[in-house]
Amino acid sequence: MRTTPADGPTVTPGRRRRIGTAFAATAALALAGLGTAVQADAATAAPAKATWTKTPCATPKHQGELTCNSLRVTGGLTAFQKQQAADGITPKAATPSGYGPSDLQSAYGLTSAAASKGAGETIAIVDAYNDPNAEADLAKYRSYYGLPACTKASGCFKQVSQTGSTTSLPTNDAGWSEEISLDLDMASAICPNCNILLVEAKTPTMANLGTAVNEAVKLGAKFVSNSYGGSESSSDTSYDSSYFNHPGVAITVSAGDAGYGAEYPAASQYVTSVGGTALSKSSTTRGWSESVWNTSSTEGTGSGCSAYDAKPTWQTDTGCAKRTISDVSAVADPATGVSVYDSYGVTAGFYTFGGTSASSPIIAGVYALAGTPSSSSYPAQFPYKSAGTSALNDVTSGSNGSCTTSYLCTAGAGYDGPTGLGTPEGLSAFTG
Repeated sequence: MRTTPADGPTVTPGRRRRIGTAFAATAALALAGLGTAVQADAATAAPAKATWTKTPCATPKHQGELTCNSLRVTGGLTAFQKQQAADGITPKAATPSGYGPSDLQSAYGLTSAAASKGAGETIAIVDAYNDPNAEADLAKYRSYYGLPACTKASGCFKQVSQTGSTTSLPTNDAGWSEEISLDLDMASAICPNCNILLVEAKTPTMANLGTAVNEAVKLGAKFVSNSYGGSESSSDTSYDSSYFNHPGVAITVSAGDAGYGAEYPAASQYVTSVGGTALSKSSTTRGWSESVWNTSSTEGTGSGCSAYDAKPTWQTDTGCAKRTISDVSAVADPATGVSVYDSYGVTAGFYTFGGTSASSPIIAGVYALAGTPSSSSYPAQFPYKSAGTSALNDVTSGSNGSCTTSYLCTAGAGYDGPTGLGTPEGLSAFTG
């Protein structure tokens, strides 16, 4: 297992890092679920950087399968915990160590909208396999953060197979259950009043996941989040027409976690491809700052120039003749990760997750708060109408690798590949 610090080189597996203060030691041990004693000299060491590992679904079990884009923090201190320390707060055991709904709503100018909008809208989450604890885990997350209950009994939450069955669900899978918990919690964090539809594909192939996307649209969802991807292929343009060409539906797709390089279905011309940032509190007027999420040459937000998909008419960048990834972005760095409740296949409790699997449902939630898209529209176009305005936070620092055409892998003023047009600042860039 590889563990990775937030702003440094990869750590050799098994190498231990000392944790600095009594607070830091307590927080890190609670986060990692460890019970070992802290050495006496820990108080003189620097705080440990967050470490993490890929979730099991990020590694394909079979050839031809797509993978989830998520990572789970396993130790050290997250940005949330460091902020707690700066504020003089000592965390209690078994409490969240990542950003919660109020943090995310604040960061993206959504606090008022999240409280008043979203009723009657349905966000669909498309994943593979079944999470038998999905409803119960969602209830734990929402209850802890004071969000309204969302249950099957009330009609707010629905869990179906790719054929729409509520009883004949796919095989249970612990790895994809982590991904499902992440997706459900992020949709809830941004749009607490929305209904949630979980559509579970029987396996993580493009054919089955694509069928699940079609089922989500068939069941009435106008916002569909997809936190998975894989290498591009010459079949992608046919997948576009079979699974992703749904006018009037906002379909978000994570850009990938392997640094610079195009993934599909983020490369589909019909979807909103969502890149990832590192998000931290700051002394700016906004109160937050962001940069490109990049850990190493093999880990960070995806971006790139598609080899197969045509450039949509609303993209006008000149360094890529075909479809450019990404369109917009949101938090994805595990070191500045988000809080998630999960219990299937792991010790029940709160965990901190990152990866562009977090940013995709966040952006789907923003679209949902903005309201139902017009019936003939392609919502991926909406942010481009607001380019260069205060409706988006322009991310101007960081890169996710090396490339010949610099803006495809390096952030700068205006559009760039890793963060697209920027991150949400309210809803106006997501309406149309």
